[in-house]
Amino acid sequence: MDNLLEYAASGGRLTAGEILELLTGADLTELGIAAGLVCDRLHPEPVRTYVIDRNINYTNICTSGCSFCAFYRPPGHPEGYVLTTDEVLAKVQEAVDLGATQILMQGGLHPELKIEWYESLLSAIKSSFDVQIHSLSAPEIVHIADMSGLDIETTLARLQRAGLDSLPGGGAEILVDSVRVRVSPGKASTSEWTEVMECAARLGMKATATMLFGHVESLKDRVEHLIRIRDMQDRLNVFTAFIPWTYQPGNTALGGTTPGGHDYLKMLAVSRLALDNIPNIQASWVTQGDAIAQVALRFGANDIGSTMIEENVVAAAGVKFRLSEKRIIELIHGAGYDAAQRDTLYKTLRVHSRMESVK
Repeated sequence: MDNLLEYAASGGRLTAGEILELLTGADLTELGIAAGLVCDRLHPEPVRTYVIDRNINYTNICTSGCSFCAFYRPPGHPEGYVLTTDEVLAKVQEAVDLGATQILMQGGLHPELKIEWYESLLSAIKSSFDVQIHSLSAPEIVHIADMSGLDIETTLARLQRAGLDSLPGGGAEILVDSVRVRVSPGKASTSEWTEVMECAARLGMKATATMLFGHVESLKDRVEHLIRIRDMQDRLNVFTAFIPWTYQPGNTALGGTTPGGHDYLKMLAVSRLALDNIPNIQASWVTQGDAIAQVALRFGANDIGSTMIEENVVAAAGVKFRLSEKRIIELIHGAGYDAAQRDTLYKTLRVHSRMESVK
């Protein structure tokens, strides 16, 4: 194990078997040290980053019926909604007034909204605001294509022309179809999720990749997910970051328990060691809270995510952590780093020096 950790910390490419060995047998602290060394080598400046954004959920009406989701409502449900363009623009305005540079817009797989609806909304945002539209997960793209009678690349190209800049990695869950059939049978398959990312790369778009873990998947499934993401990145160079986050069982049909901080930090550290071709690993304070998120900055994460001015999906499961920009900066400083606000593509916008804070 010592030799394997040393090999991983030095940047050696891990096999699936070696990744599984780290998940099952490595000491948490030693994993954190190794992942921290990799992170420091990739990001040698004593800086950790964050972004100011808002997560706008334009509809909660969804035909997918994922058993792990507490947010969606089936068509015809009295609590179902679709935001109007004016309502979305008002939310964007509020976010911009708070310094947001990114709008993360995601929603359910609505059975009636076709591509023209999305084009109109994206164009309205772009014509009014200078923000990065980092929106629409791969399953949404697949659904819009199906609803509109288009192939995926045509759909994505039209949305890009309307104002879509980059794609969030949502909807990946676990990229193993035997798992997806159990938890999200109505959502895009592994091959469809991959096709969206391949099309995005051909169009010159960037994306993030995620993993939702701690529900019904095995450790081998987690490893297969990491290998798929790494292989995609080798071919496409499309991912700017990887974000692992934990399943939240509250109010879901699936039920169960949520992974604790130990499992989360181990998965985060192993992700940093396994994904040698993805530059950024993002901590998930939304599901783990600020204390674990701060520790994550020493376990391989170089980014603490966003202020997330609005968040509804995880909140629907009963988890309602909230962090202001001030608190995020304090957490980064407390971990021993300068805090830097970034944009969607990880360009630094401004730096908050830790030493100035100390003074």
